[in-house]
Amino acid sequence: MTIGAETQITDLTINDHACLTFGEHEELLDLTTAFVRDGLAEGQRVVWLAEEPARGLAELGRRGVVAQEATAAGRMKVMACQDGLLDGQAFTVEHATRWLHGQIARTAREGYPGLRVALDMSWALQPVSGIEQLPAFEEEIATTLSGGSAAVLCQYDRERFDPVTLASVSGYHTRTVAAATYHHDALLRICRQYAPPGIRLAGQIDRSAESALRLALSESIRVDGDITINMAELSFIDLYCARMIIDAARSLPTPRRTVLRCSPATHTRFLLLGASTLPGISLVTAHDG
Repeated sequence: MTIGAETQITDLTINDHACLTFGEHEELLDLTTAFVRDGLAEGQRVVWLAEEPARGLAELGRRGVVAQEATAAGRMKVMACQDGLLDGQAFTVEHATRWLHGQIARTAREGYPGLRVALDMSWALQPVSGIEQLPAFEEEIATTLSGGSAAVLCQYDRERFDPVTLASVSGYHTRTVAAATYHHDALLRICRQYAPPGIRLAGQIDRSAESALRLALSESIRVDGDITINMAELSFIDLYCARMIIDAARSLPTPRRTVLRCSPATHTRFLLLGASTLPGISLVTAHDG
């Protein structure tokens, strides 16, 4: 059975103040890409304050967002946190709120129907003064969005932020977002992938996870268009599960295609099973794209 988040990333709309908690960088990039993609599709302006802006922009492009074009047109901006929320090495609610108000005003002035802002909060883990004001800033965001035309996605790494900090900010958010998960234990994680659509597997998988894998594959092939089975972080897959994935890929009607994105450890398995020669299947290793 799917372990669902309170809200799926694709459900977010204007005026939402959402808290995204993630445990893997791949999960952060996937969910942020979906948030950005949907905003651009709705004609909104999008700003992402990222820990690594250059990498973030590249990842958006790799995952199917026309990032360079949107940036050149002024519809999107990926920037470092210190260029928005921070004043040098200091954080104050006044400075950060003033930046957010400025982004909302610019969006309205340029005629966009709304603004989406993604805030990677990893900056708060650095030696920056004023961190104790973080809950107050989240409260200010909630107040700002109550009657406006913007949505804010606050991103917290649940492995790096302590539970007390997460608890102190959670109450100011109207939505809680995480990836829909089909299986999660110490050895294996299977979850939905949003951009590009499909599923993501990490760890090690064998027949014991058959039910979860079958459900994940069944749900993924019911969506329209091509799908991606992302196994870039999978270190082992047995023959039974590999064949299940290939059979699911072969079931897609033409012209839909399946991309099997493999780690070096799993690529050989699919190669030996002939996946690279089957119509409708693209077999790539993680570093290929």
